This record gives sequence, structure tokens and C-alpha cells, in this order.
Amino acid sequence: MKTINTLSISSRRNFLSRSLVIGTGIGMGGIAQLVSAQNQFLTPISIGDFKLYYEDHGSGPAVIFAHGAAGTHASWWQQVPALSKSYRCITYDQRGHGYSVDKPDGPYRSAFVEDLRVLMDTLEIEKASLVAQSMGGRSCLGFAAKYPDRVDSLVMGDTTGGYSDPELQALRAEFRGVRAAFAPEFAIQHPELAFLYREVSNSSLPSGRNSVDVPNPDIRAIIEAGIPVLFIVGEKDTLAPPQVIEAMHRKMPGSKFVLVPGSGHSVYFEKAEIFNQLLLDFFAEHVSQ
Repeated sequence: MKTINTLSISSRRNFLSRSLVIGTGIGMGGIAQLVSAQNQFLTPISIGDFKLYYEDHGSGPAVIFAHGAAGTHASWWQQVPALSKSYRCITYDQRGHGYSVDKPDGPYRSAFVEDLRVLMDTLEIEKASLVAQSMGGRSCLGFAAKYPDRVDSLVMGDTTGGYSDPELQALRAEFRGVRAAFAPEFAIQHPELAFLYREVSNSSLPSGRNSVDVPNPDIRAIIEAGIPVLFIVGEKDTLAPPQVIEAMHRKMPGSKFVLVPGSGHSVYFEKAEIFNQLLLDFFAEHVSQ
């Protein structure tokens, strides 16, 4: 097990330049132009009568980010500027979230894996590294299990990817605590970021989120393919407790496990600089430029 020392953060990364303009006065005309420019970033692809929205930034080996249940493509605003200098970063609104509106009786999570496959096919991406946060692990672990030959590496942020067995169920049952997206002190220390997180969470259009059973991913295919896997979890995660994630790590020989002190369930958001460096180091070791 590896534990990361919390780094002092001298400054926060700015939001993507298209989203926030700081220190300038913008009239209504300027705002309209900015919004118009933003709309060019979010692009739909059609999967039958369903539209999946994505963004594409940078160049290099492909990295695809799958957000959590409270997120959208915009959740990765702290990762894209850092990683798109060396990698082609794809963010997308998963089915039922953001602009990717599902029907009331739609397949919702049962279609996550095939949605990701169609996205990669449409963008002509043969192989990619997958970065998952919480619910996004269902897409990424499921995809890696079904299409292991199309995955360069897999990063699992605060998630077991929908995988479960009696051991994990027992560990979850032992936990008693308040379930929260952040460490208890995060909203007090960083009220502006907590506010932004809620705004992103509330930005999804009304959508069907049909309750559909999804089969347990077969992690044996990932292990046999030798896909490099990195598990990252916050020390204070109450939704995917560290003991659960560490147990999941032990089930996948050769995987790495990193515990991030001071963080809750959203390491990518609460400790973005640490999270980004973990990704950069992991990709540098396992992904060919």
C-alpha cells in the first residue's frame, strides 16, 4: 500500500479558460460570444435515438474520463488542463447525466459499457487509458472486462466499479458513518469549490435513470490481459471506504493502491494536484507516447 503525503497547495487551477474569465469586465455581448464558443466544445454522437455528449481536448495517447453519479463532463475541469498537454483527453456526459438525456424507460447503467465502446469507435480510438470516478467505475471496469484489448491502463478513483462479492459486502456492512462526497472539513476550507461541485451536480438535464440490474464485471479478463490498474481512494471516503478499495486492489494482482490523506470520496476534486500527478506518473510508466 502506498500513502501520499498531502501537498501544500499554493494556488488553485483556473477553470477552463472558456468557462471562467477572471479579472476582466465582460459585457453582455462578450458573454454571448463566450457562451457561443462554449457550445462548440460539447458535441453529440447518436446511438439510436439517444445522444451522447462529449468533449475532446489535446493530442497524444487517448485518456477517457468517466464521472461519478453527481457529475458531468465538466467534473474534470481540474484534470483536462493538466493532462491535455501530453494526452488526448475525452470527457463525456454518461447516459442519464449532463446533456446525455436517457428515456424514462431507457437502459441507463446497463448501457454504460456499450456507450463507451461507441464513443471510442466514433472517435476512431482503438485503445485508451480509462479514468473512473465512483459510478464511472461501472463504465470503465465493465469496459475493460469486456474489451481488455482496447485498454492501455485503468485508474479507479474511489470505486470498485460495481464489482462485489461476499468479502466486499461484509466490509461495506461494517462501515457506519455519514455518507458524503467530501471530507468533513472540505466545504469549510474551500466553500467556493464545494459550491462549484454542487453547481456541476445540479446542471444535468432531467433524465430517465431506470433501475436496471447490471452483471458483476468479470475481473479475471482484466487480470489475464495484464492491464495496469491503479486504485486511488481518499482516507476519509465514506461512500467507498478505504478498506473496501484496498480489498478490491488485493483481488487484482499487480494493481497499485494509493491512499490520499485528508480527502473524502472525491480525490480528483478535493486533491486535484495530487490526483493529477498520480495519473501522470502512472501513464508515464505504462502508456507509450
